[in-house]
Parts: sequence; structure tokens; C-alpha cells
Amino acid sequence: MSRTAATAPPSPATGTGNHSGRYVVTIAVVSALGGLLFGYDTGVISGALPTIAHDFHLADAGQQIVTSAIVVGAIIGACFSGPVAERLGRRPAVMWAAFVFMAGAFFSALAAEAWTLGIARLVLGLAVGLASQAVPLYVAELAPPARRGGLVVAFQLAITLGILAAYLSGYVLDESWRWMFGLGLVPAVALLIGMSALPESPRWLFTHRGPEAARAVLVRIRPDIAAAESELEQLTGTSAQEGERGLRALRARWLRPALIAGIGLAVASQITGINAIIYYAPTILGNSGFGRSAAMLTTVGVGVVNFLVVALGMWLVDRIGRRRLLLLLLPGAVLCLAVLAAVFMNGQAPQGGARWIVVAGILGYIACNGGSLSVVLWLAGPEMYPLKARAVAVAVSTFAVWFFDLVVSLTTLSLTSLLGVSGTFCLYAAINALALLFVIRCVPETRGRSLEDIEGALRAGTFRAMR
Repeated sequence: MSRTAATAPPSPATGTGNHSGRYVVTIAVVSALGGLLFGYDTGVISGALPTIAHDFHLADAGQQIVTSAIVVGAIIGACFSGPVAERLGRRPAVMWAAFVFMAGAFFSALAAEAWTLGIARLVLGLAVGLASQAVPLYVAELAPPARRGGLVVAFQLAITLGILAAYLSGYVLDESWRWMFGLGLVPAVALLIGMSALPESPRWLFTHRGPEAARAVLVRIRPDIAAAESELEQLTGTSAQEGERGLRALRARWLRPALIAGIGLAVASQITGINAIIYYAPTILGNSGFGRSAAMLTTVGVGVVNFLVVALGMWLVDRIGRRRLLLLLLPGAVLCLAVLAAVFMNGQAPQGGARWIVVAGILGYIACNGGSLSVVLWLAGPEMYPLKARAVAVAVSTFAVWFFDLVVSLTTLSLTSLLGVSGTFCLYAAINALALLFVIRCVPETRGRSLEDIEGALRAGTFRAMR
């Protein structure tokens, strides 16, 4: 976690061809443990919340505060993530996140009162905010253009795996919520140890240590020296472009299309409702007439579907593209939410076969929204933002994710009380439709382009024309 740890010791992966390809995959898989922790620590509250509410005598307001404490922490962590990743490096930022994950899991498991549990989950949120910025940024800057989409989306796949693991722990451990939280220590330790053996981002090294430091990493992760030299030449040309660093860089007019697209996707990923389903699925299913055991088992199904569609998206994102994936699946999310709204329209819990329409609607929505916005979310910013502003711009997008996640987590139960379940699903259907229109108008296609090519399109004013 030190500033001087720029590169890892020599590795057998140094070299050409398949060795370098496998090494990049190893980097993505180890880094994705940050996503596993992200998913587990945010999703575990779903199964733990009913028992916590009983043990600590929490009303709706108290449950929402305990649930959203991790999101408040993530907002704070996102605010610090840009400077940490820029000054210390991408790899140390991920290592610090692992250390904070360890501390948060430990203190969550030992919490004696609701307020101490809230503070512990706030600490977990700091790690989530830092990891959700640093891991995609780190992998995007190491991955080759042709495989960048799938390798970065491995982070989101790990998030869904973490959520699924959280749901399974909730089902298997049932009322043992302290064990649910404590299990998060295992992947946190693995992430810290694994990251200590990986190299720093060549793009961070180029801007902070010079071309030779970047070249030393590039020759290890590219198929041959010629590919490494070509990428280094592109980096040299990009770095020679005029422009400020940090928050000041975000004022440049030529950068606005990327900021609109990246921050817009970040906001859309939250306000379209997927985390409302993930956080409160057992509550929604319980209100639909399912018993606790059946509701928790169905919630595991939500996690399975979420994992499978992100795995499919990971495969498709470099084949059909980011934009096309969004355009294909978002209409399905609108349709599923409209069906859910219709089922709950009479204001009563669904009966008989209508209960299974609720299950199908929830799973269909998870498939369509999770397979589109959730797949592209952590990929879009690191791809679209230019090198000199990348760390801080990704931090701004990450802040937007967690700020609007906080809004959703704090208002879902209250919104349901105000509008009813049907009205809430209608609102989310309308928001998903607006998200589709936003993609059509503002989101370009970045598939197969190098980070430097995308920056060149931004500077040339042809960014939105990329299809």
C-alpha cells in the first residue's frame, strides 16, 4: 500500500503470446475480488435485515438507516477515491480498499447495538466507494482494447457473485447475521494478498514515473514488444496534448459529451430501480404472500439470474458493443416493470398464479436491467474519460452512483407507502423508458477502440458520432 510499490516483482508471465493474455486475465480476476466484496457487503443486508430489525427493535426508518449507512460511506469513499488513485496509484488504492473491507467486516460482526452496526457499515462503505472507482479504472488501463469490455465487466460479474453469496448466506445462516457479516473477511484478505503481487497501471506509471516504467509493465501484459511500443507511442501522443489535471480538467468543453454520457449512465443505473429490488426483495416478496423461507429462496433466484445475465453481458459487450446491449435490453426492463405494476394495481397481495407473475416480473427485470445498465456502468467511465482527468472523472461518476443509490435506499419503503407498490413500479418503468431515450441520444459505441482513440474522438468533437 506504499507509494513506492509501483510494480510487482518479475513474473513468469513476462513475455509474449498466451502468457501475457493469461496474465491480464489473472490481473482482472484478482482485482475483481473487490467487486465480490462490494456485492457481498451491500447484498448481505437483504437477508440480515429482518433479524437485525427484530434484535434491535428497528422501525422502517431505522432499517433504512442501517441499510443505507454503507451507501453514505461509499459516497465519502468516492470523494477520496480520485485523489488516492491519482497520487498513490491504482494498485495501492485497491489495496487500501481491501484493508478497509477487513476492518468493516470485523466490526460489523461484533456490533452490539444498532448505532455501532451503522458505523461499521459506514466503514464498509468507504471501502466500497474506493473499490468501485479504483478497480474498474485499474483494469481498464491494463486491458488490451479488444478484451477491455469483458475484463472490466468481470468486476460487475464479481459484484453479482458477491450478492448471490450474500443471498445464499442469508438463506443458509438464516438468523445468524453476525456470521453473515464476518464471512466478508475471507475475500478481503485474499484481495490484499493478491494485489501485492500485481503490477501498477502503465498509464499511471507513464504520467508519474515516466515512459520506461510504463514500458516495463506493457512488455509483460502485451503479446509482443511491438504491441507494447505501439501503445507506448499512443500514450506519448496523448500525454503531449494540452490540458489541466484534476477537477479543473472537467471544465473543458470538449470533455462534456463524455461527462454527460458517463455520469448519465451512473445516475440511470441507480434510479431505474435495480438496487431497490436487490435491497428489498424479501420485503416485496413477503408482501406478495410468500413466507420468509420462500421469499429468501426466491431472492437467491434473483441473485442467480443477476449473475447469469452479467456473465452473458461480459461475453457480449466486446462482441455486439456497449450501446447495442443497452438498446436491446432496456425495453424489456420497461415491460417487466409495467407487468409488475399491473399485478399490484388492486392494492392487495397477489393470489394464486399472480404470485408467480410477480416472481417472473422481478427476475425478468433483473435480467434486462442487470444485463444492460449494470454491465456497462463500471466500464463506461474508465473508457470514455481522457487520461489526465480519468481518475477524478471516474470518481465523480462513482460519487453519482452512490449518491443516487442512497436516495433509492432511503426512499424505497417510504415511496411504496406513498404511491403503493403498483405506483412505485409504474414510476420505475417510466424512468427506465427515459434511460433508453438517454442512451439513444447521448451514449456512443466504444467497442474495440483504444483509450487513446476515444480521447482523440473527444478532442475532435466526433465522440457522439461513434456508432
